Amino acid sequence: MRIVAMLAALSVLSSAADAHIVFAEPEAPAGGYHAGFLRVTHGCGDSPTRSIRVEIPESVVSARPQPKPGWTLAIERQPLKTPVKGEGGALITERVSAITWTGDLPADQFDQFGVMMKLPATAGALYFRTVQRCATGSNDWVNIPASSAAWHRTAMPAPMLLLRAAPAH
Repeated sequence: MRIVAMLAALSVLSSAADAHIVFAEPEAPAGGYHAGFLRVTHGCGDSPTRSIRVEIPESVVSARPQPKPGWTLAIERQPLKTPVKGEGGALITERVSAITWTGDLPADQFDQFGVMMKLPATAGALYFRTVQRCATGSNDWVNIPASSAAWHRTAMPAPMLLLRAAPAH
């Protein structure tokens, strides 16, 4: 009986570990614009998701959330240390530092939450710390691995977007 109980517990743990919040397309070209969609595949156990808060990495100076019918948006901003030129030459003096969607997502359904971003020019991994609040409990997807290769072995990993070097012309 103990072996059966241990196997059942391991099965639950491994399925929870595989149920991360991830980007629908986990790779994007460095330096380009990218519409990234964070996929939320479950609630907190049987509890429905009530909000998703995503922190935008500092190296992303331009981020715009996609509104979702039935959900409200809250956008947190932070001043840039050094203003940069944006689209059309307009000066950008602040950046979106976090986005929160608040609504209702039943625990047995999934959805995607979109962000249009101007990605940094440097290739490598970007991590988006994400907190999933539910009617009961929360999942804090905030841990950053020592390397992108260790992401799958990290407990509660922050969603990762891997930036590829732009092709040479």
